[in-house]
Amino acid sequence: MTSGNVPKYRMTLSLNVLNHLGIGLYSNVPAVLSEVVANAWDADAENVTITVDKKNKTITIEDDGHGMTVDDVNNKYLRVGYKRREKPDEAITPGFKRPVMGRKGIGKLSLFSIANVIEVHSVKDGIAHGFIMNLKHIEDAIKNDDEDKDDSEKRYEPEAISPEEVEIDRGTKIILSDLKRQFRGDRWLRQRLARRFSVIGDLYDFNIVLNDKPITIEDRDYFDKLQYIWTYGEKGEAVLPATKNIAHNKGRSVWIGQDQDDESLKIEGWIGTAEQAGQLKDSDTKETLNKIVVMVRGKLAQEDILEEFGEGGVYSKYIIGEIHADFLDDNAKEDIATTSRQKIIEEDTRYHSLKEKLRDELKYIQQQWTDLRNEGGRRKAMSIPQIKKWFSSLNPDHKKAAGRLFGKIYQLPIDNLDELRQLLIGSVFAFESLKLRNLLHRLEDISTDNLSLLHEIFAQLDDLEASSYYQISKERLEVIKTLDNLVGENALERAFQEHLFKHLWLLDPSWERATSTVVMEKPIARALQAVYSSLTPEEKSNRVDIFYSTTANKHVIIELKRASRTLNTYDLLPQIKKYRTAAKKVLKKMGRENEPMEFVCVVGKELSDWKDTPEGEKEVRSMLDAINTRIVMYDELINNAREAYKDYLNREEKAGRVHRLIMSISKEDIKAMSP
Repeated sequence: MTSGNVPKYRMTLSLNVLNHLGIGLYSNVPAVLSEVVANAWDADAENVTITVDKKNKTITIEDDGHGMTVDDVNNKYLRVGYKRREKPDEAITPGFKRPVMGRKGIGKLSLFSIANVIEVHSVKDGIAHGFIMNLKHIEDAIKNDDEDKDDSEKRYEPEAISPEEVEIDRGTKIILSDLKRQFRGDRWLRQRLARRFSVIGDLYDFNIVLNDKPITIEDRDYFDKLQYIWTYGEKGEAVLPATKNIAHNKGRSVWIGQDQDDESLKIEGWIGTAEQAGQLKDSDTKETLNKIVVMVRGKLAQEDILEEFGEGGVYSKYIIGEIHADFLDDNAKEDIATTSRQKIIEEDTRYHSLKEKLRDELKYIQQQWTDLRNEGGRRKAMSIPQIKKWFSSLNPDHKKAAGRLFGKIYQLPIDNLDELRQLLIGSVFAFESLKLRNLLHRLEDISTDNLSLLHEIFAQLDDLEASSYYQISKERLEVIKTLDNLVGENALERAFQEHLFKHLWLLDPSWERATSTVVMEKPIARALQAVYSSLTPEEKSNRVDIFYSTTANKHVIIELKRASRTLNTYDLLPQIKKYRTAAKKVLKKMGRENEPMEFVCVVGKELSDWKDTPEGEKEVRSMLDAINTRIVMYDELINNAREAYKDYLNREEKAGRVHRLIMSISKEDIKAMSP
């Protein structure tokens, strides 16, 4: 080892640290103002008044706490990183014996993230003083900061204010001017501050007033959305007066660890569920409220712990909560908060313990919520007289299953009354089908002594068939109406093509039972599932509008024409011939040349050559029949389909018991059932 003098080392901190610990640390106005409010709490203030002057771009925060002396300002407030909790007499406030919120001693620096100028007035023991901090002057000091200067010169000296200019008699007043950030307005700021503090109100002798209006717990703007709530300790029960529509309230006790005598390890707060998942959206920003915040010493410490569980159940979309875990901020242990004071260090074992307890609690709530919603759904369904009467006709097993199903429907986030009505109708169908299936199993037991059972089975089958067909008829009339509109709008072939492709029964009711080989607008060779060298290039490129095979192996090719076009037979024949020749070649290669083919041309107007002779239309149709081709006009198609299904609707009064039940359930009934 080289001999000689032992070298000296030193660590120096630049004023540039301010850039990292304050000026660029916070991202929003509520978070910044929360630091000032927390300081007021630590100063034993009972009232904090916040005034926002948009015209002059200032925010003033005034409290009636114990204030600061000049020594307090220099040795505590302006001392970056001052840790007051290291002194036992400062960890608890002298007046109200409050556990102090501040810990790292850098919160006041966050003011520079929203304002360029900070003016501080303070009065303690009747002595007034004040000072002004200017961000530009601080930045100049940072630029001029020379590491070779003596430590005593590494400082920034705020501008002093004459005591005569101090505008308060007690406490501290902070004026933020030359603001750098804008915010959405009073209501938004009121919400955010209310959500960041749980110590607001007379219960805690701590009040916050924003622009002459007190901030209350109701300003959080979510308690009225809660349907069920689980409370923990006094802090959970404290929110109950703010809730309005609670259908279920249960007090719970949860401790971290096994020592239930240690109150410091007790979890407090509440977890609730909304009546509708869609309610958990902020009314202004549309941000989600579907989260559980963690509060420490009455102040927000973690924005959302729920997201860490990865819950996938339906119930998790309805959850909102506020958990108080003061044990996370023990004076004798390492600080668990991140530098910004807006999150908790996730690797800390205390945080892991909290998550494990909450995971178990959420599983408990999930089961409770499911049971409550099932019962709630059953009660809602029973509020509809027709459903109640039908429900009473079920056997005990079916009643139990139907109740669960109504509960599941009630759990779904459905706002559309028609959708809810269809789900309810579907439930009735499902259980009627189940009843019928059970009866069919008993057919083998039918004898001359119980022929009435056969009548019962057939009557129920007729009921279900009538109800099902009525529903289908109504839906198909809507489809027909859409097609009619397309014709009236003179839509392009593509619009007709897509509509008919989805609803083949418009052309022929039997075609709805096509096989899976159904394609739209593909080259004919691909449509028939083969491409052979025997096809000419033109045949390979011909595109069919709609092609499919029926269950009887009949191959149908449909050609659609725009409704406004005027055509004649000789416009259609060449295209039909190309399709026919190509299709025959392919089918022959596949050994299926004997399977029938049919060609359908859908047109909007009569063919022009129909009028060439008195028997023109008849002759043309006869000629086309010879090559398995038929002409269908849109008007004809629409009218025939409409008449076919409308006729059934006109006989509605003959429908059976199930149908009458279904049709008697109105939108008003569903509205009464819905959350």
